[in-house]
Amino acid sequence: MANLDHYRACIKQVITEYSRYQPKYGEFELQIVFDEERDHYQLVSVGWEDDKRIDGLVLHIDIKNEKIWLQRDGTEQGVADELVALGISKQDIVLAFHPRYTRPYTGFAVE
Repeated sequence: MANLDHYRACIKQVITEYSRYQPKYGEFELQIVFDEERDHYQLVSVGWEDDKRIDGLVLHIDIKNEKIWLQRDGTEQGVADELVALGISKQDIVLAFHPRYTRPYTGFAVE
């Protein structure tokens, strides 16, 4: 349970930091969505760029089977390395946006 509490804190820290970035164009905001009961964590962009609707996931992270599953990572830098820098083992992070057959080559957990 101690690891899960640490994972939750690290995920919330990373998502909160990304939510502070201000867009350079358009009128949209970054919204944080934390479902701590089910361990789903998201950063969503919502708004307008001229007459085009902006509505999409920037980050989607789940905790499943005591591992962090990166379902979507729309950042330039990559959140996995930031989580490792916060003390989370690569073997506890699944890059779920990669197909299962390529995960063994990522250096992170397969599942």
